[in-house]
Amino acid sequence: MLFVLGSMAPSLAEAETLRVEDAMKERVRACTACHGKEGVATNQGYFPRIAGKPAAYLYNQLRHFREGRRQNPAMRHLLAHMSDAYLMDMAQYFSALELPYPPPEPTTVTPRLLARGEQLVRQGDKQRDIPACTACHGAAMTGRLPATPGLLGLPRDYVVAQIGAWRTGSRHADAPDCMAHVARRLSQDDIHAVSQWLAAQPVPSIGHPAAPGRQTTGIACKGDTH
Repeated sequence: MLFVLGSMAPSLAEAETLRVEDAMKERVRACTACHGKEGVATNQGYFPRIAGKPAAYLYNQLRHFREGRRQNPAMRHLLAHMSDAYLMDMAQYFSALELPYPPPEPTTVTPRLLARGEQLVRQGDKQRDIPACTACHGAAMTGRLPATPGLLGLPRDYVVAQIGAWRTGSRHADAPDCMAHVARRLSQDDIHAVSQWLAAQPVPSIGHPAAPGRQTTGIACKGDTH
C-alpha cells in the first residue's frame, strides 16, 4: 500500500509546476473578476474573452493599457507598476488555456443585414478601400499567430465599441496602425452589419489561431489589433 501511494505522489518537477500554476491563478484573480473564470467571459455583455488569445496579442494589449494607448482607467491603474516580464507571464498564462466557447446568441436582424456583414468580413469593399477582416484575422476568423486575435465569440457591444474607439482615435496601436485606417472607412451601418454577423457565428472547435502568414490587406500592419 505504501508503494502504491508513493507511486501516485507527484515528482518534484510536477509539484513545482503545480505551485507555479496555482500562483498564476492567484496573480490573475483581478483579471477574472471582469473577464470571467479562467478568462472565458461570455458572449453577452461587454468584457471580452481572453483565454486562448495569442500571447503576443495579449501582451501588446496589456502594454497599451498601461501606457495609455488604450483608454480604460481601471486597467491602467491595475497595470501601472507591472513590468514587461510580468505582463508576458500573464499573457502566456491566459493564452495557454484551451477552453470551449459557448454557442452564439440568436440574432433578430434581417438576413440582408447579415449578408452585408459577411460580405465585409470575407470580401471587404474594394471601392472604399476596406479590406476583408479575414485578410488579417484568418479565414476562420479565429485569429492568426503571432499577434492577431480572433473576432468570433466576442460580445457584439464590445466589437462595436472597439471599432468606434479606433475611428475616434481613443484607441490606437504602435505604428503602422492598420485598424485605425480600416475603422475610419467603415460607416455606422457597416459596423452594425459586421458586429451582428460576427456575433451570430459559432466558434470552430477550440478556436485556435491560424499559423503565421502574409496579410493581404495592402496596408502595412503590426497585427496587434482588437
